[in-house]
Amino acid sequence: MSSLQLYNTYTRQNEVFRPLHNNHVGLYVCGPTVYGPPHLGHVRGPIVFDVLRRFLEFKGYKVRHVRNITDVGHLVGDGDEGEDKLGKQARLEQIEPMEVAQTYTVAYNEMCRLVNVLPPGIEPRASGHIIEQIEMIEAIMSAGLAYEVNGSVYFDVLSYAKTKDYGKLSGRILEDLLAGAGNEARELEGQEEKHNPNDFALWKKASPEHIMQWHSPWGKGYPGWHIECSAMSRKYLGDVFDIHGGGMDLLFPHHESEIAQSTACTGHNPARFWVHHNMITINGQKMAKSLNNGILVDELFSGKHALLAQAYSPMTLRFFILQAHYRGTLDFSNEALQAAEKGLQRLMNAADLAPKLPISDSSEYSVSDIEAACERCMNDDMNTPQVIAQLFEAARVCNSAMDGKIKLNSDNVKALNNLFNTWLHDILGIQAEEKGNEEALDGVMQMLLAMRADAKANKNYALSDEIRNKLTDLGFSIKDGKDGSSWSL
Repeated sequence: MSSLQLYNTYTRQNEVFRPLHNNHVGLYVCGPTVYGPPHLGHVRGPIVFDVLRRFLEFKGYKVRHVRNITDVGHLVGDGDEGEDKLGKQARLEQIEPMEVAQTYTVAYNEMCRLVNVLPPGIEPRASGHIIEQIEMIEAIMSAGLAYEVNGSVYFDVLSYAKTKDYGKLSGRILEDLLAGAGNEARELEGQEEKHNPNDFALWKKASPEHIMQWHSPWGKGYPGWHIECSAMSRKYLGDVFDIHGGGMDLLFPHHESEIAQSTACTGHNPARFWVHHNMITINGQKMAKSLNNGILVDELFSGKHALLAQAYSPMTLRFFILQAHYRGTLDFSNEALQAAEKGLQRLMNAADLAPKLPISDSSEYSVSDIEAACERCMNDDMNTPQVIAQLFEAARVCNSAMDGKIKLNSDNVKALNNLFNTWLHDILGIQAEEKGNEEALDGVMQMLLAMRADAKANKNYALSDEIRNKLTDLGFSIKDGKDGSSWSL
């Protein structure tokens, strides 16, 4: 089995991946904070780590995939100040926080289903693991690396940094963090309780009006944002596991804090590989409410947004995302989506064509070279753009064979069919779109092709050419073969 190499953010280099426990892989991916409908920023991560999981399973590994749901503790400021995001949304909608969580968890999982992301093996909720979080906080306090003030518990960054490397994952230097914090940080809500502005909350005391709160050794309160992932990954994958995934926006403070908490509790960095995907921009700009360029996934599928020229299908979105390397910035635009739509259709047409190719006694091409190249590209830090380039080469071979320009024997025709099934459908996860009006369209096209065939048989070449030319003008490609005519968009 050839080796997979992954870029480890923690060490800043490509490393050969070997699982901790024989052929079993533990994969933890930070899931959504479920306080609103999914937008474009939510979709890249699930697709990237879905492909990683699929490839690991292709290589024979048994993957335990854990993706959490954050339904408590993530405050509006992404730090230790402001309202809980779900609590704020519940107040705005005048419903219970768990109604907010359930509504948007369902919406997130439906988005994942539409773009063909396999469901995780375990999907724990932060609110369902309060006991585990409290136990972990107590262990950190026993190690002398956390302190309690007025019912809140904070992680002591300076004490931790005396023996451990705080900031290595994100590239932050503690001295710079200390210099940049300034006294103004203490003016923020709750910051005056901290020994140091860089300390972060493990547990927050709840004010009487705070909707979500639980009993703890320090009084009624709720967990900090970071501790939940440390507790849940540990519960389901152990003190040390193989891969922790997430977006680059989580490097600091979320993942940096996870490493510190887990190391304080167990003595170990929780993950051997930290794998991060980059962000999606829109027309070269970061998505922001102030720019009014945030696009909901439902809006993308319906086309109902001012920035959209048309609706785009879930598979077009998945293919668009996989056309860029996961560690590179991905810029969204109508032109890029339209190009992805055309490229996807070309590959799907070739995949449909592969089982129907004419078979010769000899072969002028070896498909095994493409298969080997696909695996080589995926082993190189999940280089999905290069895998797609190889699939386009396979599409060229299919079209050339159908046109009689090259000959393929039965083994190579079978290999082409397997290539598309394995790499396009199984590993990249690109499947035929859910059926809508496709069957009706195919029925109409078959009727038109039959009319054209009748016209040719009756030597009415003018009508035959007229049908073909009008279909071509509408964007249809008509191919004539010895067994009749076929069409594609």
